[in-house]
Amino acid sequence: MTEPLWQPSPERIAAAQLTAFIDQVNRDHGLALSGYDALYDWSIGEIEAFWTAVWRFCGVIAGGEIAPVLVDGDKMPGAAFFPEARINYAENLLRRRDAGDAIVFWGEDKVKRRLSHGDLYDLVSRTAQALAAEGVGPGDLVAGFLPNMPETVVAMLATTSLGAVWSSCSPDFGVQGVLDRFGQIEPKVLFCADGYYYNGKTIDSRPRIAEFTAALPTLTKIVVAPYVEAAPDVSSIERAVGLADFLAPYAAGEIDFARQPFNAPLYIMFSSGTTGKPKCIVHGIGGTLLQHVKEHRLLCDVRRDDRVFYFTTCGWMMWNWLVTALASEATLLLYDGSPFAPDGNILFDFAEAEKASLFGTSAKYIDALGKAGLDPQANHDLSALRLVTSTGSPLVPEGFDYVYDHIKKDVCLSSIAGGTDIISCFLGGNPIGPVWRGEIQRRALGMAVEVFDDQGRPLRGEKGELVCVKPFPCMPIGFWNDPEGARYRAAYFETYPNIWHHGDFVELTEHEGIIVYGRSDATLNPGGVRIGTAEIYRQVEKLEAVEESIVIGQDWQGDVRVVLFVKLRPGRTLDEGLIGRIKTQIRNGCTPRHVPAKVIQVSDIPRTKSGKIVELAVRDVVHGRAVKNKEALANPEALELYSGLAELRS
Repeated sequence: MTEPLWQPSPERIAAAQLTAFIDQVNRDHGLALSGYDALYDWSIGEIEAFWTAVWRFCGVIAGGEIAPVLVDGDKMPGAAFFPEARINYAENLLRRRDAGDAIVFWGEDKVKRRLSHGDLYDLVSRTAQALAAEGVGPGDLVAGFLPNMPETVVAMLATTSLGAVWSSCSPDFGVQGVLDRFGQIEPKVLFCADGYYYNGKTIDSRPRIAEFTAALPTLTKIVVAPYVEAAPDVSSIERAVGLADFLAPYAAGEIDFARQPFNAPLYIMFSSGTTGKPKCIVHGIGGTLLQHVKEHRLLCDVRRDDRVFYFTTCGWMMWNWLVTALASEATLLLYDGSPFAPDGNILFDFAEAEKASLFGTSAKYIDALGKAGLDPQANHDLSALRLVTSTGSPLVPEGFDYVYDHIKKDVCLSSIAGGTDIISCFLGGNPIGPVWRGEIQRRALGMAVEVFDDQGRPLRGEKGELVCVKPFPCMPIGFWNDPEGARYRAAYFETYPNIWHHGDFVELTEHEGIIVYGRSDATLNPGGVRIGTAEIYRQVEKLEAVEESIVIGQDWQGDVRVVLFVKLRPGRTLDEGLIGRIKTQIRNGCTPRHVPAKVIQVSDIPRTKSGKIVELAVRDVVHGRAVKNKEALANPEALELYSGLAELRS
C-alpha cells in the first residue's frame, strides 16, 4: 500500500494535546522539535527531561521533590524514578468533584446507572473510612472479585486512597483460579458482587465466593455489592456483610489521601497462568500513573470531558488502564457482560448513546464483527468518536479495513501493544500521524524499543525480538514473594543482560511502524526458520468459511511441522477442497514454509479469561504434556479436543 488509510487533518493536528506538549518542550528546552519522530528521539535520549515534562504537562499531584528524576539509570532492573516524590493514585483520579459524569455503566441491556464526579468522591470517602475502620492501611492488600461495575472503581480508589494495594480478577473465574491468585497475596478485605449477567443469563456468584473465601484465612471482611438482586442475602458466606451495611456508619467527607513513595506498590497483576500458577506482578503507584497519563493525554489525545470506553473485565490490565482516564478528567464508560448481547450491536448502542470519544476493544472482537457481517456505521451515530484502539492480539490488515469501512472513516485507529508485565504499552498511537494498514503507528514515547536478533543486534525491516534498552517508570517493582528478585530477572532480563526482553516477535517497518507477529514462545520453527503465528492467522481469517483458527508447531521426525486447527462457520465442513484453499491462501500470502502439514477441524478453541487463544497449552496437549493450570482458561474443556488425535500420529 502506497497511501495510508487515514491522515489527521491540519485542524486536528493543531488541536491535539501532543502538539501542545511539543510546543511546551520546545519552549522549556530551547528546542525546535517538529512531529512525533523528533519528539520520540528526544524522549528516549533525554529520559529525565522527558518524564519531568510529562509530569508537568499532565498536572501530576504529589508532594516531596521531583529531583532526582532517575537513580541508577544504568541498571535494569534496579533503576528508580522520582525516589523523593510522594504520591497518591486516588488523589490524582479524584481531582474533580463536580456534577459532570464520572462513570456511566451498562450491565448488558439490564442495568444502566451513572455517577457524577461528586458522587464518586463521596462514595470513595465513605468506603475508605469503612476500610480504615477494618484496619486497612499502607501496604495492606484488598482484592476484588467483581464485574466491571462502578463499585469496583469505588473500592479500588478507596483502597489506594489509604496507600493500600489493590488486586482484582473477574467473577467468571472458578474457585481454584481465584485461589491460585488471591491465595498467593493473602488479602485482608475482599469486595465482590452477588452475581453478574452474561449473554442474557444471570449467574449467582455467592456459592463460589463462599467456597473460595473459606480457604483464605487472612480475610477479615467480605463486602458483597448488590448487582443482580437489590438486597442480596449474604448469610451463606462467613465474614460477609452487604455493601450498604458496610458503609452505613460513615458520612461522606474530605478524603485524607495517604501519599506514599513514588515506587510504593499500587496494584498486583496476574499473568495468564497457563503454564503454572500465575506470576504476581507488583506495579508501583507513580510509574503506573505517569505512564497511563502519558498514554491517555499524548498518545490517545484524551481530554477533559471525553468519554472513554474500553471493553474489558477486571481481570485484564486494560481495566486498570481505563480507570486512570479519571486523572485526565474524562468520563469512564463501563460495560459488563457479553459484547454481543442481545443482537451484536450493544457496544455501539452504548457508544452512540453516551457519545464515546474513545472506543477500545480487542482485535478478536473486531474480527468477530466482520465475520458476523455487522455494519455499525450504517445504524449508529458515531460522530463523537475520534479514536478506536485495539489490543489483546495483533490486529490483522483486514481488521484495519473493517474499522474504516464499517465503523468510521475519519477516526484514528491505534493498534496498541504492551501487556500486564508493564501495565501499559510499548507500542501505541500517534494522533498527529498517519495510520498504515496492518501496522501499529509508533513506538511509545519514552520507551526505547528496539528489535533484536538472537545475538542482540538491532534489526530493521526484519523480524526479531521486542526489547527495551533503557529504563522506564512502569517497570514492575518486582514479583510478589520474590525477595531476591530471581524470578523477576529471569522473566525479562536473562536473554539480553540489562535489557528488557518482552517476548513479542515483531518487525520495525519503513514507516517507523511496528508489526507484531505473535508471542516469541509460540513462534514456529519448521526447518529452523522462525515464523510468527499471526502471519498464518492473517491469511486464514481472510477465508469466509473459517471463523477462527489456532496454529502450533508439532515435533515431528527430528524437525517441527506446522499444524493448523480451524473452527468453521456453522454449517461448514472441512473437506479436501477447503484444505486446498487454506493452504493456497497461506502459500500465496506468506511462503511455502508457512503452509501447514496438517489442517484439522475443531469445534472450539481454548482461550484465557481475557480472550487470548492459548497456543502453548494446545501444543502441550498435542505432545502429551500436562497443562498445569486449566483454571486460567475460560473454556478448559476445549483442550480435550486436541488430545490423542489420530491425524497427528501420521
